Amino acid sequence: MACKKDKWADNVAGKFYVDEQCIDCDLCRETAPAFFTRNEDGGHSFVHAQPVTEEDRELCMEALEGCPVDAIGCDGDQD
Repeated sequence: MACKKDKWADNVAGKFYVDEQCIDCDLCRETAPAFFTRNEDGGHSFVHAQPVTEEDRELCMEALEGCPVDAIGCDGDQD
């Protein structure tokens, strides 16, 4: 389960985030590329845009549920 205190600093503020458990597998970036991207220097994914529509949220939840190491959280800051 992802942990807010371990989330990468490059995540944008909002409900979804990626934490330090990320193994750079690319699943989230393939599932929801409008919201997840790669930190090339650090070799991990992060959230670069928060979902707005229900369809967007469903894509992010699909990425969260598919993450093999549970590095995606959906309990982040709401602002």
